[in-house]
Amino acid sequence: MRLHEYQAKEVFADAGIPTPDAALARTVDEAVEAAGDIGYPVAIKAQVHVGGRGKAGGIKLVENDDEAREAADEILGMDLKGYTVDRVLVEEAVDFVNELYVGVTMDRGEGKPVAMVSTRGGVNIEEVAEEDPDAIAREHIDPAFGMHQYEARKVVYEAGVDQDIAMDVASILSTLYDLWEERDGADAEINPLMVTADDEVIAADAVFNLDGDALFRQQDLAELEDEAAEDDLEAKANEYGFDYVRLSGNVGIIGNGAGLVMTTLDLVDYYGGKPANFLDIGGGAKAERVANALDMVFSDENVDAVVFNIFGGITRGDEVANGINQALEQFDDIPKQVIVRLAGTNAEEGMEILNTDLVQVEATLEDAVQAAVKAADEVEQ
Repeated sequence: MRLHEYQAKEVFADAGIPTPDAALARTVDEAVEAAGDIGYPVAIKAQVHVGGRGKAGGIKLVENDDEAREAADEILGMDLKGYTVDRVLVEEAVDFVNELYVGVTMDRGEGKPVAMVSTRGGVNIEEVAEEDPDAIAREHIDPAFGMHQYEARKVVYEAGVDQDIAMDVASILSTLYDLWEERDGADAEINPLMVTADDEVIAADAVFNLDGDALFRQQDLAELEDEAAEDDLEAKANEYGFDYVRLSGNVGIIGNGAGLVMTTLDLVDYYGGKPANFLDIGGGAKAERVANALDMVFSDENVDAVVFNIFGGITRGDEVANGINQALEQFDDIPKQVIVRLAGTNAEEGMEILNTDLVQVEATLEDAVQAAVKAADEVEQ
């Protein structure tokens, strides 16, 4: 479960982490009134569950009422990466001299939580990790004992944080870890943690995602879940009963079984593509269910090609083939190129049923994935 920025900041502030003065607004008039109460300059920030809001026009810095009204009018109601903005956070602008990153998540490879600090805050931390991994200091924490103060200080110093603010940053990191642990967090981060000229550190952004399986222990936070924030595709997935996660790429992926879908995602990435989704239709999928899956992926405007990976066990190849034909026959023109790999139970019967005028068939998963990545690249060009 993901909290909105304003919700995460309330949790952080209650725990003692400094945050800017702010107010939530759902209308233009409320935004202008809040900006006047806080005092200019202020930032008006779209509250949706996506990253890169600033680059997409979802965050604007304003200096007066007229600018606040114009910015709020532009942001409220806008479509931001598939989400409709229905609320904004009006927040005191922080006059900063430096931006840091602090975060806590689970390192599944090590089987331990990891605390992270970087002096390269305010940018996409995933890009920093890929381009310059040494720019992020890390400290693995033994969950049996929690984070010791010396561990917080150690990772802060290793990151190269200025000595004048190091203790304050270490304190914020310790608090963040305590929240992550006590509140069943999945990810907790502040990016950026802004540093002012007076050496104050302020959480200018906040991310706090919770373990959905632990919400029964966090009833107060569970009540904050924003069902309206679900985009249309996620709502459709719930309606169809699919396990679905929307991603940012352009290669749509459908499979029967979580492991099979994850393998397909990994291969798309391996062959230079970008997965657009995780969609598991489950075992025993009938023709109607397969048709619904294709309808979902076709509905994603980011998808340029689809790879359909089915290994027959409970799911029969002929049923899948019927579903694919049924879905594609609904379209006068096939909106996306579909590449199918079919193996296992009744695969041969399914291959005979498939309308190869509508789909491209590949014998192996590797060939199917490469064909889908190539087809998506051609659309992008």
